[in-house]
Amino acid sequence: MMKQVIAVFVVSVYALPGQQCSGADQAQSVAGPIDLILVAGQSNAVGFDTKPAELPADAADQQIMFWWRCGDPPPDDHDSICGGKWTHLRPQPRGNPSQDKTYAGGRQYGNFRFPEGGFGPEMGLARTLHAKQGKRLAIVKAAFSGTSMTHDWTTTNAGSGGECYHALVAEIRAAIAAAKQQGIALRPRAFVWVQGESDANAQAASRYEKALGDMLAALRRDLAAPEMLALIGVNTRFGGVDKVTQMVQAIIDAQKSLAAKDSRCAYVDTDGATLANVAHFDSAGTLDVGRRFAEALLKLEAERMKRTQAKGG
Repeated sequence: MMKQVIAVFVVSVYALPGQQCSGADQAQSVAGPIDLILVAGQSNAVGFDTKPAELPADAADQQIMFWWRCGDPPPDDHDSICGGKWTHLRPQPRGNPSQDKTYAGGRQYGNFRFPEGGFGPEMGLARTLHAKQGKRLAIVKAAFSGTSMTHDWTTTNAGSGGECYHALVAEIRAAIAAAKQQGIALRPRAFVWVQGESDANAQAASRYEKALGDMLAALRRDLAAPEMLALIGVNTRFGGVDKVTQMVQAIIDAQKSLAAKDSRCAYVDTDGATLANVAHFDSAGTLDVGRRFAEALLKLEAERMKRTQAKGG
């Protein structure tokens, strides 16, 4: 069964199915650094079951820089990509998933279910932050369906594995470098993680908390951003719809435990977000999840500010 990684009329400039983004929209210099938000995970971070036609238009999208790579594992030429150039916030085309059943890469689910592509929680996330703060933002999204923390996103495997983590870091570094060439400095602000469904099994769940904690530590180190905040969540109704399964609860507990130990991290509850099926949020649910992550980020930042002020910092 395919598992996760992560709303409706689209503005006229969004990339048509099968196209890559032109990236000309954001080639302008700005004063001071722009906050960079990273979005990653599996198919609910991709937005596998979303529909671009169900995404309400929002003029703010033109003000939000966007860079993406999403698809199926392993990261390869079949992914939906922005062509190595910055564009503005928009749904993503489907890419070119392999139809070859003997394809050496193995897991090719189709990037998005629908030919016209889709969108992930980055839409609700960025729109909410822009509406509440009025600041320019940059979003880098790297998400791959059906991927697990213990294999695809690991940072500790001596052999194979970790391809999605390495792709995430490569995309972030390339995006930062491309922005710098345009005279734009980016400041890593937060990492949004929508994943865990593929690890909701007896073999992986017990190792999930450590694996995710190791990845967050590695990402902060690799980006030289030790204070970067992390917002983590999972589709709580994966495989259950009307209930939280025992294995998904184990992932929820692991994410909550990690957040309790890391003052720079917060668990984000996605329960109640509307679903397309037993695996994925629908378009409205994906927008809702993005809003929840934005609100959790603002709350975490406010709490940290209060603690700093209380210490006289």
